[in-house]
Amino acid sequence: MAVRDTVRRKLTYEDYVLFPEDGQRHEILDGEHYVVPAPTFDHQGILGNLFAPLALFVRQHRLGFVRFAPVDVLLSQHDIVQPDLLFISNQRAGIVRGANVQGAPDLVGEVLSDSTRLRDETMKRYLYDRFGVLEYWLVDPQPRTVKVFRRSGAGFLPPEEFSAVAGARLTTPLLPGFEIPVREIFE
Repeated sequence: MAVRDTVRRKLTYEDYVLFPEDGQRHEILDGEHYVVPAPTFDHQGILGNLFAPLALFVRQHRLGFVRFAPVDVLLSQHDIVQPDLLFISNQRAGIVRGANVQGAPDLVGEVLSDSTRLRDETMKRYLYDRFGVLEYWLVDPQPRTVKVFRRSGAGFLPPEEFSAVAGARLTTPLLPGFEIPVREIFE
């Protein structure tokens, strides 16, 4: 009796570029294809409230680039993500290659939703840590918090939580002088 090979081939960026342009976000995580519906109205409002002051600060101080989804980030041949928000410093600007980013941004942010929460908190956190992202922001509309994972040595430290209810101000050592009241992110 012959034994069938049940090991599936991991998808690559070459497969990714063949996905249809259907208005949904496609990602490949560890060679597996994931589809996420278009973000909600509230999701986009939260993202805009974070993007605008961050992008303005980075531009005014000429520190690099801030972008929001959809932007393809190739962490590896089998890991292609579209983070909600990313910052690439001038020092890492070489990872911007034409239509996409090839390597780990300095900072990545994801706005959590019911359809992405588990993947953002586990698989993507692991990938961002593994490939050298310096900071990972998980923006959670439910409790109105931002969890920040910062790199120390070889990996992420336990997260620091910034709460709108507590009146916290989101800051980052990657961008000295940048701060935003967390409540403003969720207005």
